[in-house]
Amino acid sequence: MTANTDTITAIASAPGAAGVGVVRVSGPAVPAIAQNLLGREPQPRHAHFAAFRDVAGELIDRGLLLYFPAPASYTGEHVLELQGHGSAVLLDALLRRVCELGARLARPGEFTERAFLNGKLDLAQAEAVADLIAARSHAGARAALRSMEGVFSRKVETLLQALIALRVHIEAAIDFPEEEIDFLADPAIARQLEALRTQLAELLREAQRGLRLNDGLRVAIIGRPNAGKSSLLNALAGNERAIVTDIAGTTRDVLREQLSLDGIALELADTAGLRDTNDPIEREGVRRAHGELARADIALLVTDAQNAVGDLALLADLPGAVERLVLVNKIDLDHTVEHHEQRDGATWLWASAKTGAGLDVLREHLKRLAGAGSGEGAFSARRRHVLALQQVAVHLDHTAHVLDTSRAGELAAEELRQAQHTLGEITGSYSSDDLLGAIFSSFCIGK
Repeated sequence: MTANTDTITAIASAPGAAGVGVVRVSGPAVPAIAQNLLGREPQPRHAHFAAFRDVAGELIDRGLLLYFPAPASYTGEHVLELQGHGSAVLLDALLRRVCELGARLARPGEFTERAFLNGKLDLAQAEAVADLIAARSHAGARAALRSMEGVFSRKVETLLQALIALRVHIEAAIDFPEEEIDFLADPAIARQLEALRTQLAELLREAQRGLRLNDGLRVAIIGRPNAGKSSLLNALAGNERAIVTDIAGTTRDVLREQLSLDGIALELADTAGLRDTNDPIEREGVRRAHGELARADIALLVTDAQNAVGDLALLADLPGAVERLVLVNKIDLDHTVEHHEQRDGATWLWASAKTGAGLDVLREHLKRLAGAGSGEGAFSARRRHVLALQQVAVHLDHTAHVLDTSRAGELAAEELRQAQHTLGEITGSYSSDDLLGAIFSSFCIGK
């Protein structure tokens, strides 16, 4: 697929920067536009000092003109870059002049979309461009850069090739139904499938870490009334964000607070105390608290030493992907020493929201869960990538069940075909126009 229509957009520098405004043009008419603005044929990849003039010959601005012939450019097409002074008035005049010469304004994300359509980037790399621009931490920016360089895409491709090899093996067995040998019972197929599932599980874990680095971490603070949930939110936020009283049921709605832990984005949601109540307003708050749990990355149960074991029931019906944290609060009252351990399928921490004891351990644990310190191999990912990998896991689970029970090779092959298609959607080897439209419309103008 190729994009052949000329496009243009402008990017002005932020206040306090070098004061440079940039207009970029991409498409087949670029050489003619460049020659018109420069007055002569431009030399590729050479900075020309030029006087940009309007149709009447009046000076618009003076600046640099750079020409990048296809295919060695960001979009894979002829690209022109005009650098002038960062005045919005001058940029607007320069935009109008280039449009008069045959270009049009770009749609959001159209430059990166053209790079994808012309084979310069795959879809995951293209999304990483937007993630890099929107990164809220150094760790997130590094992860997005690695995705843009193809780290995530190469892992997906490796998995895809292993899946195709297994599919070929199974479909070859289907082609010989008259043979007395049961090819589908071959232990090599079972080994291939198990290795594929293991490889997928690791990639899914890495993608989930990448998603947290990209989107931040969503933490739902839950617990009984008066367990100290609002006090914990205030302590982590560093201000009196939530009302704290001795009256049970003070928090009626979900209260959200955006935090940054050493550059790691964190969204805390203080929820209503979970209990049976006849108060219709508080009952609605409890309903919303359960809704918050359904979308959270982490369920942070706030309890105390006396009620901790019984309160574990509040974590009973959570989705498997939700991380479970138990914070035993109020250690200033029972003189427990702050520490942490793993048990009951959750991480247990001891702290005091009132005095701050133990909260540094909580902060460090939240940072690790958000992907901080994931290493140089960390890459950014999006929710659609994680959902796609989870769907592939479902297809592989179905494949294993079919091979273990009915040995219906056609069904197993169909599950693998669907898994291959879903995996291909991540990098765009399989993609729909609706998917592309949704992705690139979220980009900023200029990319």
